[in-house]
Amino acid sequence: MMTSLPENDYFHILDNKFMQVKALFSEFDLPEVTLYPSPSNHYRMRAEFRIWHNKVEIYHVMYDPITQKRVRIDSFPVASKLINQAMTAIIPLLKFNDILRDNLFQIDYLSTLSDQLLISLIYHRKLNQDWLIEAKQLKLALIEQGINVHIIGRASGQKICLDQDYIDENLHVLGKNYIYRQVENSFTQPNAIINIEMLSWAISATKGMSGDLLELYCGNGNFSIALAQNFNQVLATEVAKASVKAAQYNIEANNINNLKIARLSAEEFTEAINKVRTFKRLDGIDLADYQFNTVLVDPPRSGLDSETLAMVANYKTIIYISCNPVTLKDNLSELSKTHKIKHAAVFDQFPYTSHLEVGMILSKID
Repeated sequence: MMTSLPENDYFHILDNKFMQVKALFSEFDLPEVTLYPSPSNHYRMRAEFRIWHNKVEIYHVMYDPITQKRVRIDSFPVASKLINQAMTAIIPLLKFNDILRDNLFQIDYLSTLSDQLLISLIYHRKLNQDWLIEAKQLKLALIEQGINVHIIGRASGQKICLDQDYIDENLHVLGKNYIYRQVENSFTQPNAIINIEMLSWAISATKGMSGDLLELYCGNGNFSIALAQNFNQVLATEVAKASVKAAQYNIEANNINNLKIARLSAEEFTEAINKVRTFKRLDGIDLADYQFNTVLVDPPRSGLDSETLAMVANYKTIIYISCNPVTLKDNLSELSKTHKIKHAAVFDQFPYTSHLEVGMILSKID
């Protein structure tokens, strides 16, 4: 949580954690590691705030991770300029509207570089027709202030969308424009500028590769859509239904004709490729039609499970995108027995924190 940013110290902080990450992997034969800095402010495309009610006043709050005390947030330089604009605009509109503010306890914001915004208002009460009428007026009032917004109301077991529950991002990567549908309450890359850098790095590093690409944990198709140009065929897997639906839209919107999505977890795909189980969700996809030379994994913070780790070790090339360098190191202890690190990059997804995203491309040892 940061209500102000030590921007003058940004590169000093970044250099320190960059050196720590390189030291973490010192036991491996690392090539030169490329560092990709983030913008020093307004880099986060989503933010979530609790709403505090104090008599007639309401305001955004976050909780200090150390003291657990609430901190009033009137501006948030970590978040995009569009989110900050909406934060300033929405509080006066909610403040004197009893229907919209009653039992409102959280507001989530999701924005894009293409200046689209999704606002989720989350309540401790059931929402009715009166709420819907007032929410439509709220949307119009925000649009009048130049904010291209869609609004969602949430309560326990209830979700009301004003028009839609998604926004479309447009990313310019190496001279091409990519459209990515982003669905409310689903995973998206939080730092859009760094996401562009990750996609650019991955595209450049995989040029000239042969065969087909398998991607596990594909989300809305973020990597597989951009990388499809470098492979004959791509098969991507994702378990979350909303993300799979978004990925299928993104495939069509980007005119990708060599990419298919299967709704499987990494563990399920491992069982399918090893012919341990068959899955109806693979109907229409014959794994025997693919010649997978390359696999891309972007796993959760826990890293790859042992079965998936053993499975990906069979591939000629492994593209590993990691949000947790510690579990990446653990996985590398096994993968380094069969592969060497060909390319390595570090991406500052979360400035001013201890976190760094790491990308590595591993090649099978002859």
